[in-house]
Amino acid sequence: MRRSPVVLGIESSCDETGAGLVRDGQLLGHAVASSMDEHARFGGVVPEIAARAHVHAATPVVRAALADAGLSMRDIGAVAVTTGPGLSGALQVGVAAAKGLAYSLGVPLYGVHHLAGHVAADTLEHGPLPNPCMVLIVSGGHTSLLLVRDLARDPIVHLGDTLDDAAGECFDKVARVFGLPYPGGPAVDRAARDGDPRAVAFPRPLTGPRDDRYAFSFSGLKTAAARWAEQHRAAGRPLPVPDGAASLQEAVADVLTRKALAACTDHGVSTLVVVGGVAANSRVRALARQRCDAAGIELRVPPLRLCTDNGAMIAAVGDLLVRAGAEPAPLDLSVDPSAPLEYAALHPVARGARALALAVRDRLPQGRPGVVAAGRW
Repeated sequence: MRRSPVVLGIESSCDETGAGLVRDGQLLGHAVASSMDEHARFGGVVPEIAARAHVHAATPVVRAALADAGLSMRDIGAVAVTTGPGLSGALQVGVAAAKGLAYSLGVPLYGVHHLAGHVAADTLEHGPLPNPCMVLIVSGGHTSLLLVRDLARDPIVHLGDTLDDAAGECFDKVARVFGLPYPGGPAVDRAARDGDPRAVAFPRPLTGPRDDRYAFSFSGLKTAAARWAEQHRAAGRPLPVPDGAASLQEAVADVLTRKALAACTDHGVSTLVVVGGVAANSRVRALARQRCDAAGIELRVPPLRLCTDNGAMIAAVGDLLVRAGAEPAPLDLSVDPSAPLEYAALHPVARGARALALAVRDRLPQGRPGVVAAGRW
């Protein structure tokens, strides 16, 4: 029986440049370069800095992933790349690199939705996703409850999304008010270890009987935490940051897991998959485990190294698409910085790009792919 090709995945949607190699659901190797330190002094990601960092990191990261897997460039049988959502300039760097590699190697190219990558990351640790399963995506820019069946073939059903701030965005902004460093999520998690999660009665947004059962909103929680800090400072009292961090973290974890378990129960789904950067939060993981065990629901959470943005998760989607017989991306593949999550494959096309791409292709001499592969990479 013929083996599936090795799929190279490239991720560049924000401030991590990632490359990963996957075949038949198995992670062969991966590498990540982060520009986080360059953004930290600004308190958030600067798009231009991120794009420039991707330009410098793309080739070394791909080489590092190949070295980690013990493979060479000629072992790559397909290339998958994040085409959205994300920062426009950052996405374009990754897509340009992926196009160049796919063309030079003469292999198919697949565009991948970034959030589908987070979902697929779990398969690299725990195997194929149950059909169906409930997926809770929690990250700096996204908080969603999804009903997932066949990730490579079926549409992804949104049960609920954030109406304003995402959970990770709430952590980042409140951390800044608390005087904690960027990125806020890990800083809040560290500070919370020495705090009392019951010290501050922060609200649990959209958990009332008349509220949308699956929607999320963290803007009000963010404001409540900021006002709590302001009141302490206005009164001249020292700010008990550990108590504030622990109470904030408890409120976020409570809302996320409460709604996820309700969705599982309502839809008769026995597996909950929690993915995304905030899935690395210790309290979110612990409370999800506690509540899933009590409800008899299987909990799947990727290992920490696969929770944040990485190329392995994009390669995992590409591997699923290849094995499902999905059509590769067109020659004029572009990016969509605000793409909704509907399918795992995402093949946006820039207006007017097809005619230009075909013209360029027709003018290129035959045999060029092999030369580029050997000489440039």
